[in-house]
Amino acid sequence: MTVNTMSQMNLTEQIITIALLMIATMATRFLPFLVFSGKKKTPAFVKFLGNALPAATFAMLIVYCLKNVSIIGGSHGIPELIGIGVTAGLHLWRKNTLLSIFAGTVVYMLLIQLVF
Repeated sequence: MTVNTMSQMNLTEQIITIALLMIATMATRFLPFLVFSGKKKTPAFVKFLGNALPAATFAMLIVYCLKNVSIIGGSHGIPELIGIGVTAGLHLWRKNTLLSIFAGTVVYMLLIQLVF
């Protein structure tokens, strides 16, 4: 939804839209707990998705982040490679996703702001 679309709605339409978005967001958060309560065994396929999707999501994010990197111009992708290296290295060493992503981002931002 763009700013122009939102500004063309009257107050009632805006309230309804926000309420529907809130309900949809809450449903996606609460529904798994209702469907897969502690009383039933979680299906093997859902467990598989729980194990496979985080890695697939990270792979997709890496591809998305590197799609516009040019190895023949500018900084030749060096800050991106260093940032990825720091992130991967820290994650392998400390096994802390938040620390890894934060440190990799800080290193990358410092490189593009101060070095390249």
